[in-house]
Amino acid sequence: MVLSHPQDGPGEPFVPATYSGKPSLADLLTIESSASIFYSYAREVELSKLFDDKSARTTLLVPTNKAVIALPRKPHEGTAPVREGVILSEAEFDDLSKKNVERWVSAHIIPESPISLAAPGEFKTLLDGKNVTFTLLEGGDQDAPEWTRVVLDGSVRLTAMKEASNGVMYVLDGTVLLD
Repeated sequence: MVLSHPQDGPGEPFVPATYSGKPSLADLLTIESSASIFYSYAREVELSKLFDDKSARTTLLVPTNKAVIALPRKPHEGTAPVREGVILSEAEFDDLSKKNVERWVSAHIIPESPISLAAPGEFKTLLDGKNVTFTLLEGGDQDAPEWTRVVLDGSVRLTAMKEASNGVMYVLDGTVLLD
């Protein structure tokens, strides 16, 4: 990172701060239009600070807009409807929605990077008790990138991979399901 030089006087040119390395995860999410719904939800919670954190090494599992739209219950709604007859105040509803979004977003974040997708075993997400697995597809092109030869949790395909200065972003054709 190059910092701006202080200006000595009115005749000195302004030199903007620049970064010469890879973009951050936040930068990648900003320009990835197919994942704008995920990023919109993620910006609602504190976890999104990880996407700009230069010291964080994070793997993001980012569902496409199409995958989020296909969900029977949207992330802010949670996995189960509020019990019939229960009336929530606006503040209670907002708090519940924010907690649901935080759970959903945290299930899509693996707090380490890089990871070997072909390695057996589970990867812990930031959601307590939620792990994800990657399974190698049979008969795939062994010369193809590793991310193209696996599925997430048995059925979700990875459609793109982008490297960032602070981790890796995998674009998914589905979502990490909450139990």
